[in-house]
Amino acid sequence: MHIQVNGRQIDVGDALRTHVEERFGTAINKYSENPIDCVVTFSRDRHEMVCDVTAHLSTGLTAKAKAKANDIYAACEGACERVEKQLRRYKRRLKDHHKARPQPADFYEASSYVLQSQQEEGDEPESLQPIIIAEMKAKIHALSVGEAVMQMEMADETFLVFKNHGTGGLNVVFRRNDGNIGWIDPANLVDV
Repeated sequence: MHIQVNGRQIDVGDALRTHVEERFGTAINKYSENPIDCVVTFSRDRHEMVCDVTAHLSTGLTAKAKAKANDIYAACEGACERVEKQLRRYKRRLKDHHKARPQPADFYEASSYVLQSQQEEGDEPESLQPIIIAEMKAKIHALSVGEAVMQMEMADETFLVFKNHGTGGLNVVFRRNDGNIGWIDPANLVDV
């Protein structure tokens, strides 16, 4: 597994790089079969150090974690513990899905846009067309509903758009305010 250690406006020394490679290497290999790579990024948020982790697994799923602490090593440990907890929680499901699907999940590219937010109260927009301030590419994975829920929880996202592996249609899973998971399947729309 390839582990990339980055620092945003922070010099990442050899000692920290070695610590990260050993700690994340053993943690991710313990719970995941054939992980592809891991990106660990350190940054500063006021007086705290922040550690962001993204681990790409051979199943096509991604585990993400973030931790803050006053010490850079404590932030690293916090993020590593969160990734370990996610992978431990889903270890059996990851292995089951990996056996059923020998290849990583397919993905499709879609355009993703960042729109300018609304102006201050009382300002009337000149037109109803939103102003695009950035254009990017997003990946939409072909997953089962169970895999989509697992991916959303592992990535700690509030929602996930995916191509339903069973029906072939675009679906959305999202975290509801009551703590449950919602699922939108437009293919099952009923005309009223």
